[in-house]
Amino acid sequence: MINTKRLLPKRIASQAVALALVSVIGLSACSGAGQKETIGGASGAVLGGVLGSQVGKGKGQLVAVGLGAVLGALAGSSIGRSLDEVDKMKINNTTQRALETQPDQQASTWSNPNTGNSGAVTPQKTYQNTDGQYCREFTQTVDIGGESQQAYGTACRQPDGTWKIVS
Repeated sequence: MINTKRLLPKRIASQAVALALVSVIGLSACSGAGQKETIGGASGAVLGGVLGSQVGKGKGQLVAVGLGAVLGALAGSSIGRSLDEVDKMKINNTTQRALETQPDQQASTWSNPNTGNSGAVTPQKTYQNTDGQYCREFTQTVDIGGESQQAYGTACRQPDGTWKIVS
């Protein structure tokens, strides 16, 4: 039998990293180069804490919130520090293109020869939400300095044709 209590912190960590990655990519496009690490760390901490709050009860839940916040802050600041403006532009353009044109399970890739960073966006599932908006679940992989980070998210198509990350 699998001991789920031992796997729980690892699951929280991977969710914090994933949410931090999506958050950093979404928010850092609006920031200057000096702010991207701070935005990434703060976003990761908040999202990690929120994820941690969904786990357990009582003191265990408090520990999970703290652990999620710390792991999220570390992941978010690291990702924010490592991506330059061209990386973020390529990620955003690839995400928009993949969500608009790619069929489910087919990746769109990007790379920046100046930094060596690269990645892929793969739509996973397409559906209409209760408001009639088209939404897509997707995975996003970013390779920074030989290390790969993967994020999961959901984006919905806006009336102007762009896709907005909603989770």
